[in-house]
Amino acid sequence: MKRLLLLTALLSSAFLPWTAFAETAIGVTTISVPSMQRGKPLSVDVWYPSKAKAPEALVGDNRIFTGAAAKPDAAIDPGHHPLVLLSHGSGSRAQGMTWIAARLAEQGFIVAGPDHPGTTSGDSTPIATPRIWERTQDLSNIITWMTGDARWQASVDAAKIGVIGFSLGASTALELIGARADLNAYADYCDRYTMMMDCQWFAGGFGFVDGKRVASPVVKLRDFDKAHFEQSNLDPRVTSAVIVDPGLATAFKADSLTAIKVPTTVINLGSPGSVPVAVKADMLSAKIPGAQYRQIPGANHFSFLPVCKPDAQDVLSESGDADPICDGKGLRDRAEVHKDAEKLIVEAFETTLK
Repeated sequence: MKRLLLLTALLSSAFLPWTAFAETAIGVTTISVPSMQRGKPLSVDVWYPSKAKAPEALVGDNRIFTGAAAKPDAAIDPGHHPLVLLSHGSGSRAQGMTWIAARLAEQGFIVAGPDHPGTTSGDSTPIATPRIWERTQDLSNIITWMTGDARWQASVDAAKIGVIGFSLGASTALELIGARADLNAYADYCDRYTMMMDCQWFAGGFGFVDGKRVASPVVKLRDFDKAHFEQSNLDPRVTSAVIVDPGLATAFKADSLTAIKVPTTVINLGSPGSVPVAVKADMLSAKIPGAQYRQIPGANHFSFLPVCKPDAQDVLSESGDADPICDGKGLRDRAEVHKDAEKLIVEAFETTLK
C-alpha cells in the first residue's frame, strides 16, 4: 500500500469544477493552523454545513478515486455546530476521507482534517510513522485554533468535539481519548507478523519526500523513542470517538483502555474471521467501558478509501502498485460499504454530540 503514497501525490487533490444535478448543502475550505511543534502551519481541510448559493466542486476527485460535491469557501450556516476531527491513515490525506466528511457536514457537523506531516501522501517515511504523539498534537492544535479563531469560534460548539480516525488515524484518535501504546508489545507484534504492511514499511528502507521516493533508515522499534511513544496524549476536550481499523490494535496498554471515559464506537472492516490481526479490534473494544463494537461484512481495509473509478485498478497496476486497492474481488461494492459505515458513524456522533 505504501506505493500508493507516490501515486496519490501525483493525483493530489484539487477542487475540480463540477455542475451538480441537485445542489449540495456542504461547504469546504482549506485553512492553515499554526504548529510550533511542526515548525510550519498545518494544512487542514474543513467541511461544514452550508446552504449558501455558490459554485460547486468535486473534492478529492482524481484519476483513481471519485470525489464528493461541496462548495469551496461558501458561507457556513448560522449557529453552533459540533466539531469532528478527522485523522487519515498512513500515506493518505484528509481528502481521502471526503466521502465521510461530506456526509457528516451534511448532517450539521464541522469536520476538520489535517494532512499529517511525515505520514501523508507524498510526504511519508518509516521513521515518522510511529511518532503518533505528533499526530495527536496536530489534532489538539486544530481544537485550540478553531475554538479561538475569530473566523470559527462563533460556529464551533466547544463543548461538543469528537474524533474519527482510520488505520493509523484510528490509533491517533484512540490516543487522543487516553489510550497509550506499549512499545515492546508493538515490537513483539512486528517480530511475529513480519509480513504485515506496517512492519514491512518499517523494514523497507525507503520513504517519500516531496512526492519522490528516497532512502530512509530502517526502523528498529525496540530502539525507538519509548518515552514519547508511550506518553499520554489525552485531550479532555474530546468527548466522543469513532475508531475504524486501528493500526496499533495489538499494542495498547490495557489499563489505559479501561480508563477511557468518552463514548467510543469501534469498527472493523470485514466479516468475522477475515480481519487482519494488525487491526483486529474486538478485544481492544471490550476493554473500553461502554464501547460499541461493530463489523462491516464483505469489506476489507481498503474499503474505507474512496470509491474507485472503473479502470482504477488497471491504472494502479500499470504504475507498479501491486496492492489490490481497487479490484474489489470477493468484496461488496465499496459504495455499499460506505453506506453501512456512514450509518454507524453518523449515528454515533448524532447520539453523543447532539
